[in-house]
Amino acid sequence: MPIKQTVAFTQQPPNPLTPFLLRNYTQIISKPKKSEHKYKTFRSGITFLFDPFLVMRRPGLHRQHGKQGGGSKGIYVKLAISAVVLLICTFSLFFSAAIGGNRGSLDPSEINVEELWESAKSSGWRPSSAPRSEWPPPPKETNGYLRVRCNGGLNQQRSAICNAVLAARIMNATLVLPELDANSFWHDDSGFQGIYDVEHFVQTLKYDVRIVESIPGIRKNGKTKKIKAHQIRPPRDAPISWYTTVALKKMQEHGAIYLTPFSHGLAEEIDNPEYQRLRCRVNYHALRFKPNIMKLSESIVDKLRAQGHFMSIHLRFEMDMLAFAGCFDMFRPEEQSILKKYRTENFADKELVYKERRAIGKCPLTPEEVGLVLHAMAYDNSTLIYLAAGELFGGERFMKPFRDFFPRLENHSSVDSSEELATNTRGLLGSAVDYMVCLLSDIFMPTYDGPSNFANNLLGHRLYYGFRTTIRPDRKGLTPIFIDRENGRTAGFEQAVRRVMLETNFGGPHKRVPPESFYTNSWPECFCQMSPKNPADKCPPHNILEILDRQLENQVGSDLEASVETNSAPSKEV
Repeated sequence: MPIKQTVAFTQQPPNPLTPFLLRNYTQIISKPKKSEHKYKTFRSGITFLFDPFLVMRRPGLHRQHGKQGGGSKGIYVKLAISAVVLLICTFSLFFSAAIGGNRGSLDPSEINVEELWESAKSSGWRPSSAPRSEWPPPPKETNGYLRVRCNGGLNQQRSAICNAVLAARIMNATLVLPELDANSFWHDDSGFQGIYDVEHFVQTLKYDVRIVESIPGIRKNGKTKKIKAHQIRPPRDAPISWYTTVALKKMQEHGAIYLTPFSHGLAEEIDNPEYQRLRCRVNYHALRFKPNIMKLSESIVDKLRAQGHFMSIHLRFEMDMLAFAGCFDMFRPEEQSILKKYRTENFADKELVYKERRAIGKCPLTPEEVGLVLHAMAYDNSTLIYLAAGELFGGERFMKPFRDFFPRLENHSSVDSSEELATNTRGLLGSAVDYMVCLLSDIFMPTYDGPSNFANNLLGHRLYYGFRTTIRPDRKGLTPIFIDRENGRTAGFEQAVRRVMLETNFGGPHKRVPPESFYTNSWPECFCQMSPKNPADKCPPHNILEILDRQLENQVGSDLEASVETNSAPSKEV
């Protein structure tokens, strides 16, 4: 087994499945940057100042004191100076505490912009989705075939594919290559084969499930009979028990089942770490985009990287999300009519009050609000920003305030004007390129990370890809601050924004708390430590792929022996 596969599959920062990304990963994360050296030096200085043992052990310290000594008079002078310094420091600390009150309300320098360009601290955790307990290969004989139709956008489809692989494993079924929905919003019928690397997908998951491109026919009485999959609409967030009872029974009756729609067909929270790790293997290893998409992404990242650090923002200020969220009142009457019509045609009827929705953080941030947050965090107009977004609802009227803050704006079309992107900028291809560029950016900022959103999967991928920095605005916490500003109360605005932002997580390991999705945060199931306190968090052995290969080879050998015995049995009887 190639070494690079072993490294990517187990403990090292995972390769998003192409050599160029591994190269970029090494450049972006593993290689120290100038700012990182400065930060480490600064931290070393702090440690030195406040650790008396280090001071006492500092080479040459006592010899220096000996030279400057001057007897008891010198000692008294030094003691007096030390007392004055201590008194000044005490008053300084007291004064700062009286003003600040807590860490979140300290001086704005508490948000270190240079530090945010680097990845978050890992606390010793490494991404790892390899099995850590007994994990037998898929048996030759399965219970039937599983077809699924993955509806929604890129994020929903990726999640659905992960769920489909897990469902096939649970039911001991052969998975038919997932179908991607070609709906009216995407206007894209690329299908799985048009977006993802099929061969890589099948090869990566060979230890987990059997995969075929289509349901084969059955030879009976000299004729080939086609198996018709029995169609079922799975319950939303169906538990494992539904698959091992209802779905499995229908599969055994008909030989194949077709689950549609399948965007939320399996519960996210499952009390089985190995099942969750399988989801991560699918999402972060098996689902590799096709070479043309990876090449386009590489080209864009290289051009942006040539200009220095860059931040990516998913500006989710689009018609479908605004209509879904019920955020209408900020728009003109004719625009509100368009949004309400779209909502009526595409979503369930529900009474939504804009002020209430905004107050609980259910409305996407406006472009201006995004600019205000970043400006308050001390990002200036030299910041290079890549925008991943569809068509902005409301047009330039809403975009201008943001552009005034940050004029250096790019998107995939402005960086790469190739015909391939130009003809599919709003389809799955454009979304896939945006996904890869956002994955590799120094910082990623979603403006709306609600359910079934592009940002959710990306947040989880960046966490798995080395705890890469994310800026996740707390919309509920920021809303009253924005409302005060709109009402003319602007004093202390930026300090208030910083207080809220300091309470957020910038990409490091953190406990998953509902409603946060497993696909947004797969810690701790898909991470490990070399020297853990909890044995369950211990990294798998370095030769895990060799172990899985041996298991697979042994089973193939057993299947071959069984086949030979079956074929030779009639001749023995004769």
